[in-house]
Amino acid sequence: MSKRVIIIGGGASGMTAAIFAARQGAQVTLLEHMDRVGKKILSTGNGKCNLTNRRMNAECYRSSVQGFPMEVLSWFGEQETEAFFEDLGIVLKDRNGYLYPASGQASSVLDALREELAQLGVKVVTECGSAAITAPDAGKNGKREWTVSCEKGRFHSDALILATGSKAAPSTGSDGSGYVLARKLGHRIISPLPALVQLRCRDKFFKQISGVRTDAVVSIWADGKKLASDQGELQLTDYGISGIPVFQVSRFASSALAQGAQVKAVIDFYPDLDKRELGSFLRERRQLLGARSAESFLTGWFNKKLALLFLRLAGIAPDRKTSDLTEVQISELARLIKQFETEIAETNPFANAQICCGGADVREVDPHTMESKKKKGLYLVGELLDVDGICGGYNLQWAWSTGALAGIHGGR
Repeated sequence: MSKRVIIIGGGASGMTAAIFAARQGAQVTLLEHMDRVGKKILSTGNGKCNLTNRRMNAECYRSSVQGFPMEVLSWFGEQETEAFFEDLGIVLKDRNGYLYPASGQASSVLDALREELAQLGVKVVTECGSAAITAPDAGKNGKREWTVSCEKGRFHSDALILATGSKAAPSTGSDGSGYVLARKLGHRIISPLPALVQLRCRDKFFKQISGVRTDAVVSIWADGKKLASDQGELQLTDYGISGIPVFQVSRFASSALAQGAQVKAVIDFYPDLDKRELGSFLRERRQLLGARSAESFLTGWFNKKLALLFLRLAGIAPDRKTSDLTEVQISELARLIKQFETEIAETNPFANAQICCGGADVREVDPHTMESKKKKGLYLVGELLDVDGICGGYNLQWAWSTGALAGIHGGR
C-alpha cells in the first residue's frame, strides 16, 4: 500500500510538495481554504513571476539561524529548480540572473503546476475552511495516522506537510492560521512581522514630495546603530518611503520597532559622490549659476519637489540669489542630500507586505528533509518558517526548495 500524504496549503511550497510526494508514489491530498490553489503566485514579479535567481548566497536570506537557509538550498537549490520547471515545459528567460518564464506571465507557471498535479493524480480540495489536526499517538496501541478535519470532511495520512504560508498578503490566502497549527503541534513561533514592505515616517513633509522616484541609498538605524542598507530606486509617498531598497531593509526596521527601538532611515540622495566631493560640486555650481535664484540652483539635478524641500529645510529662500548662498547653507544642503534623516513610525500592515519575518523556529526542523524534530511525520515548509529572502526570486526559491524536500522525504 502506497504512503498517504496530506498537505495543508496550496501555495507555491504546497503544490511543489504535492508534486514531489506524488512522484515518490504517494497518495497525495492537497487541502486549500481558498477557492483555488496558487493565487499568490499570480502577483509575484509584478505578474511576471520571478521564479528564482542565479545569484544565490547567504546574504540573500535572513533567519534566526544564519546557516539554515543555505543548508536547505544545498539539497535542492537553484539548478534543481531550473530543471524542475523546464521539465514542466516552462522556458526560462534570464534577466541579469533573475529567471522568469519566457511567456512573461505568472499564470503560465501556475498552469504548469496545476497540470502536473492533475497528471499525477493529486487530490485537490479547495474551500475546505479551517483545519483541525489530530496527531498520531506514540503509544503502543495508539493511532498511527494523521487526521485532518475541515469543512469538506476528514482526511487521514501517514505524513502531514504544513504549507500554510505566513500572514503577508492575506487577500491571497495567507491568514496566519498555520502558526496556530504549528504551535498546537509543539513548535515555537517567533512573532511574525511585515517584511518587504513600505515604511511610514513621522515627518509631515512627505505629502509635498509624494510621487518622486530617484536613485538613492537607504540605511536603517536603530538606537544609533546601523542595521542595514540598500541602493536602488527610492519611491517617496505621501506617508513615507517605498521602493526596492526600502523593501530590502524593511524587515530590520520592523524587528527594531517591535523591540521598542527608535528607528530612522538615513537616505543618500546622491551616492555618486562622497560628502566632500559633493560640497566641492555645490560650490562649483554656486559659481557657475551665481546669477540665478536659489529656486533653480538644483534644477536638472533633482526633482523640483525634492529640490524645494532641500532648500526649505536648509533655510534658503527660493528667491535668494545663488551667489549669495553662504558656506553654512552649502554645507547644510550637502548634509541633506547625503544624510537625509527621517524617523520611522511604523511599517505598512501585513496586507501590504510581500512576506513576513519570523515564523516557526527553524531549530526545530531538519534542514535536509524539512521534517519536524518535534513530531515524526510532520513537515514544515515555505513562508511558515522563520526565513525571509530579499527581493529577486529568493522567496519563491525558498518555497520550491522546502516544498520539494518535504515532498521527497514525506512521500517515501
